[in-house]
Amino acid sequence: MNAPDAASGGIVHEATQSASSITELLDVMWEYARNSTAEATVPGSASQLRLMYVVDRQDGIRMRTVCQQLASAPPTVTRMCDRLQAIGFLERMASPDSGREVALRLTAAGKRHLQRIREQRDSMLHRAINNMPPSERRALAKGLAGLTAQLDATDEEDQRPCGHSVG
Repeated sequence: MNAPDAASGGIVHEATQSASSITELLDVMWEYARNSTAEATVPGSASQLRLMYVVDRQDGIRMRTVCQQLASAPPTVTRMCDRLQAIGFLERMASPDSGREVALRLTAAGKRHLQRIREQRDSMLHRAINNMPPSERRALAKGLAGLTAQLDATDEEDQRPCGHSVG
């Protein structure tokens, strides 16, 4: 990894502030996308949506692993799973590795719900990025690729599962 030098401190601070601001803006946009889908009347919180993203990336993931990835207590994750199962988005089964552990899988309805949210989100991003000059789009793509690589490396070093997926 590259060690930052003192001269780059200002640009690092500026980039950090920009990334933080865009994260907050994207959170608001994702919530808008989640609430503006055809299933906007479907109950569900942002926390439940994060749980669905984790399960979608690892079909059959153990509940214990979900708790670790979300940094949430087992009773909290269990309640979220109860709600998602009640609306037909999640199913539980015995873990193939250990019958005592619970594994999670999204149902077809859960996958469709996530797909609609992702399509809405992607459409919003596409419109914004399409309005940028080509040189800014290239710089954005390069910068985001570098940020993603660093975040993934940080997660590996810290032994924290990121569950990151691009594409």
